[in-house]
Amino acid sequence: MILPDTAGCVWIVRVVVDCLSWAGVLAVAPQFPDPGMVIYYTWIAWLFVWVLLAFGRKRAEKRQPRGQRLLHVISMFAAAYLLYRDQPWFGALNRRFFPPAMWAAETGMWMTLFGAAFAIWARLHLGKNWSGEVTIREDHQLIRSGPYTSIRHPIYTGMLLALAGTALAIGEYRALLGFAVFAVGIVQKAKKEEAMLAQEFGASFEEHKTKTGFLLPKLG
Repeated sequence: MILPDTAGCVWIVRVVVDCLSWAGVLAVAPQFPDPGMVIYYTWIAWLFVWVLLAFGRKRAEKRQPRGQRLLHVISMFAAAYLLYRDQPWFGALNRRFFPPAMWAAETGMWMTLFGAAFAIWARLHLGKNWSGEVTIREDHQLIRSGPYTSIRHPIYTGMLLALAGTALAIGEYRALLGFAVFAVGIVQKAKKEEAMLAQEFGASFEEHKTKTGFLLPKLG
């Protein structure tokens, strides 16, 4: 059993306290919270759902090499660090790419909300076939309904939209770099998944590719 470290426990306690404080403020003086707060709690909710749905998955039959998995995890942590930590040693990356504007914060908020909701919908639709790494699971099914009717990787589509919204709301170059790092990593992961699915499902997957887009619906 892996126990959380002290920093992780402190972070969880802080989130709980923030949630209770926010609920108390709204109960006393109901008002719509600022975009930054909405984005923060959207990601908390997304993380909670993701962890909850991780239970009950099918047993893995094929996995990507550990080295590839490690590189993917490192790129995800690097992206998250750039998005949420404005370290002084980032230098010019802490500068804004445009002046603070409420329209950008609100647009970023709605992009984050919609993207996270879309990713959760796709995750729920994938069911027990989902995996956080490139994997073929026992009795793996090729899902071709719901969001997978027109997009092959709708979870990644939703996450990219949510992260783009978060980067827009932050408005600093470090956030853009974090989004770019995540996008490169997720595209590479999606390509590896497609190679494994093509090997597993053959003609069925190739036929699925002709009717769907990689991250966006196929035009024409």
